[in-house]
This record gives sequence, C-alpha cells and structure tokens, in this order.
Amino acid sequence: MLEGKRIVLGISGGIAAYKCTFLVRLLVKEGAEVRVILTKSAADFVTPQTLSVLSKNQVLVDFFDTNYNWNNHVKLAEWADVLLIAPLTANTLAKMATGLCDNLLLATYLSAKAKTIVAPAMDLDMYKHPSVKQNLETLESFGNSIIPPETGELASGLHGEGRMAEPEDIVTYLKKFFSGNLPLNGKKVLINAGPTYEAIDPVRFIGNRSSGKMGLAIAEIVASRGAEVTLVLGPNQLNVINKAVKVISVESSDQMFDVMLSHYANQDIVICSAAVADYKPAQVSNIKIKKKDSGINLELIKTQDILKELGKRKTTQFLVGFALETNNIVEYAQQKLKEKNLDLIIANSAAEKGIGIGADSNKIVIIDKHNKISNFELKHKLDVAADIIDYITLAIK
Repeated sequence: MLEGKRIVLGISGGIAAYKCTFLVRLLVKEGAEVRVILTKSAADFVTPQTLSVLSKNQVLVDFFDTNYNWNNHVKLAEWADVLLIAPLTANTLAKMATGLCDNLLLATYLSAKAKTIVAPAMDLDMYKHPSVKQNLETLESFGNSIIPPETGELASGLHGEGRMAEPEDIVTYLKKFFSGNLPLNGKKVLINAGPTYEAIDPVRFIGNRSSGKMGLAIAEIVASRGAEVTLVLGPNQLNVINKAVKVISVESSDQMFDVMLSHYANQDIVICSAAVADYKPAQVSNIKIKKKDSGINLELIKTQDILKELGKRKTTQFLVGFALETNNIVEYAQQKLKEKNLDLIIANSAAEKGIGIGADSNKIVIIDKHNKISNFELKHKLDVAADIIDYITLAIK
C-alpha cells in the first residue's frame, strides 16, 4: 500500500523522537520514499546522520543547513503525498494551530497541499490541558488528521494517555489512508500465476514455458488499487515488488488446486491466469529413473480442473479465466467461458511471436458472460494488467 508513496516525516523535539528511527525503517521497508525534517530540539533526541542512513536521503534541520536551498520547503511540500509529523509536541502543535512559522518544518507545513497527519506525544497532564485540546480541535478543523496517542507509561513516570502511537500502528494508519480512495479498497482478490511442475521422479518433471509475468503484473496492479491480494504462484524466477501481495508458492497442479480452493470462499474476485498442466504422470518414481537404450513409456492422466471446480462452487465471486489458444481463439474462449461458469475470460494467442508465454508484452481479447467482445492492442504486460483490472472494476460496480 505504501509502495512508491512519498512521505515527508517531520520530527519535533520530544523523547518519542527516538521511535522515529524504527518508523523510518518500517516506511522504507514498505516501499515508501521518505524525506525527514528535524526541528533543532528534535536533533537532541535523534541524530540527522542516523535518519539519513535509514531514509537514504539527506535530513534537513533548518533554513541555514549547508546544502539547503531557500525554497526547499516549497519543493518538499509539493513533492509529498503526505506530511506526517511524529512526534507532535505541544510546542509544535501550538505553532501549527496559530500559523507561526519559525522553522523549516512549520514552513513546509504551511506550504503543504498534501494531507497532514500528526501523532501527538506529550505528558499526561499536558495532553489533557484545555489549550492543547483546543489546538488539536483547531488542527482537525483545518483538515488535518490526528493519530490518537496511546495509554501507557510516560517518560515522566506517570501512567496515562500521551504516548505516541507505535511505529507499526502509524504505518497501518498510513496504509488505510492511502487505500481509502482506491477503487478496490476492501476487496479480496485471489490470483494464480505461473506454470505447474508435475513430477516424473525426484529430478524430472513435466512443465510448460509460462513465466508467470502476466499473473504477477495483475497482482501488482490489483494491490496498487487497494485490494487485499493473495497470489498463488507456481515455479518461477520473478520477484514480487509490491509487498502488499501475499504470495503462496506451489509446485504441482494438485498443490495449486488445494490452495486455490482453501482460499476461495471469502474472495470477491478470483483471476486464474496460471498455466496449469492438463496432464501429469500416473506414477511418480521415488528414485531417479535410469536412462535406458530402449526409451521409456510414460502414462499420463488428467489433472484436476481448478477453474471448472471454482466455477461449480461459485457463489458471489467474480470469476475470471484465461484462454491461451493457437487457433479459433474467440470461439474456444467463448466455449470455455460457458463451460466453466466464468464471468469474464481473457483470450490470447500462443501462435504470435513476441506475445504471451514468456514475453514482456501481450495482446488480449476480453469476453464477458454476455459474449461482449473487446479487443486490445499489443501492450506491455503491466499495461495489459491495468486494462484487465479497469474492465473488472467497471464490471463489478
């Protein structure tokens, strides 16, 4: 959910500033790009050098830093997808509420067009003071969001409300914030991708040339639209970039069958893009079969039809299949759409060079359950995935 998000983190001078080392690390781990602004008093609690290493960016403290340009606060304010101020002290809170601008963080705040989110941190009695409460209400009236402080042991030795929210909770809050306006927010999506390997013996298998690129591209796009994504992935050499995608690795068609069915019931959308083997060896040797001059006879039996079984069990799921054909593409896809009780099928050719299996590009035809046919041009698979998800999003509205 935070992949590629640009976050300006403003740290004001409270003991809770030490937690920001963990916070920055978590944000970067989630794929966010983080720029840090420290107030001068915050630098007494956590060093710019530490935060620079963790964020992989220069940390700014005030207007007169050696590398500071006079308009950096404007550039940062325009660059940010969100301005996060944590910890927010009573002092910085008061300045924000009254429009005081005496440091780089406040100048950035007053220039920011992006959402500002604050995480207050102060002692119990200070947090309960009427002026603090009033300032927090003022901040909210400006459209800022507040991550409530937690109850616990405070630096003063008192026990009560005022602890800054834990870094993990702040990251969760940001994920919810960014997913709130996304078209697939709250949807659960199950996807399968890649080939399956059907064992002959411990070292040999029957497989196919599928790379899993199309299914992985779909998973990346779906996750970027706010959905909770589970990707059931056959053997491949790919890296899943979006950390929001939950990956379950499988090898055989039987394993993929079991995992898909076990996750199927509570899904909103299910997209079956995997190139599942149609046949597997009737017998699997538990030792390596020795090579013989006379050759080998291999008996094959049908594998379990995952897509057909999902179609039988469909209740409210929006079920999408793929059809890879060498000829009669639309005709065979329409037949598969009906036989397997699909809502949508994506067809493409295995006969055209440079598209489909193993390639970075694809050219598809989408057919819905009313037999409406939509043709798409040759595109990179990420763009194809975006077209598919755009189509599905409109279809489920």
